[in-house]
Amino acid sequence: MNGIKNNRKQFGKASKIIALCFLFNFFALSLSAQKFALIDMEYVLNNVPAYERANEQLNQVSKKWQAEVEALNTEANTMYKNYQNEVVFLSQEQKKKKQEEILAKEKQAADLKRKYFGPEGELFKKRSSLITPIQEEIYNAVKDISEQRGYSLVIDRASETAGIIYGSPKIDISNEVLQKLGYGQ
Repeated sequence: MNGIKNNRKQFGKASKIIALCFLFNFFALSLSAQKFALIDMEYVLNNVPAYERANEQLNQVSKKWQAEVEALNTEANTMYKNYQNEVVFLSQEQKKKKQEEILAKEKQAADLKRKYFGPEGELFKKRSSLITPIQEEIYNAVKDISEQRGYSLVIDRASETAGIIYGSPKIDISNEVLQKLGYGQ
């Protein structure tokens, strides 16, 4: 009886191994039909003069705006130091007025910093206006080369996350997945 159980276990293991081998070969064959390419976006961008000019322009405007913010912060710090030196000579009303002026100057600096460097700030907008056309030009070149040479996927090897730069719509199975889930048209 134990011999039969052992034979079944061995048969079960063997069938699992055969099934795994079959799946591995199936996926290997299906992947071999796909063509892939790598791109080093860092190298490409460093060799595009327009990108270098855009970065230099962004650095200059960033330094200018940072100086404006720092000037307001310095002004607020000076006002605070003066307040500390005068506080013993001021009435309650004068103290309150000076404190409000200091807070207003600090708020002005914070608002200016947010305006220039916030998530939707001027630097973000400037970067988008300068860099996006360059990125689109590179993407279009990658797409053209991919279509000419039959690449299904182009991966950025310079990126820490190895981001996909281009994926052929022919290998996109999104609609099939939606249909399988019952959401397709």
